[in-house]
Amino acid sequence: MTGILELYGVPTRLGSEAHWESVVEQEICPYLHRKCLKTRKSQPEITIGTCSVLYGREQKEIVICPQRLLEKRQVFLDCIHLLTLHEPGNELHIISAVGIPGGNVDYFLVSARNGEIKDFVGIELQTLDRTGTIWPDRQRFLQSSGISLPAKDTAIDSDKTFGMNWKMTAKTILIQLHHKVQTFEEINKHLVLVIQDHFMNYIKGAFRFGHLNNALLGDSAHFHVYHLMQNQESSAFRLELDARFSTDADGIAESSGLQTSHKLELETINRLLAAKMSGKTLFLLG
Repeated sequence: MTGILELYGVPTRLGSEAHWESVVEQEICPYLHRKCLKTRKSQPEITIGTCSVLYGREQKEIVICPQRLLEKRQVFLDCIHLLTLHEPGNELHIISAVGIPGGNVDYFLVSARNGEIKDFVGIELQTLDRTGTIWPDRQRFLQSSGISLPAKDTAIDSDKTFGMNWKMTAKTILIQLHHKVQTFEEINKHLVLVIQDHFMNYIKGAFRFGHLNNALLGDSAHFHVYHLMQNQESSAFRLELDARFSTDADGIAESSGLQTSHKLELETINRLLAAKMSGKTLFLLG
């Protein structure tokens, strides 16, 4: 069985039932509703399109693309309760890539009324980084599905494969999370890390995370853990919220061994968000 579970959002277990030639030609990410952002380093004009893979002896279903976590925008719905100042009648906006100390925050879920920001939640999407290359697995799958590959494409004969960079990815995200959570805690706001269950289990085992709480509203750092489920009849995959944990900036520091301080005032973040807020950022259902 191929190591790839989903290609451009389409489950590979559909086999010949999927119109793979059209799927590969269009290169559309169903979660962004635009061209896939994952490209080959050697050929940046070519997209890879891999969303999730089977990995390891246990054949774990691993999400490797952060955009895959945007399925049905459920991750944003699951953060609304953290908008403690949100009121009926307020608009909801989703604003991406806002820079604060420690780096960019992937998304902000914002509650606003008449153009004035009332509350917000920061949301980070984190999946595992790969080592090696997934391209040979991709090409072998396409060939097995009846897709004609260019004669010069020798990837199907390559013995190169891919791995998961568990330790470095975990260490990097904890460092970044610590820097950002200090800012959110200082202004009494929440930052949510959206992560898959397999990766969260690794982090809890590799770092000091015995102090995690079962999602307390008073904590600044929240972990929303999702499981990738498969419908055996349709072969389609879907994400399901599996668990919620929380801690504070000191808890993140205890886990990662950091003490660095990075803070940004509330008015500064509000100004950054207001500058990006528009009709295009409205969080619309349906």
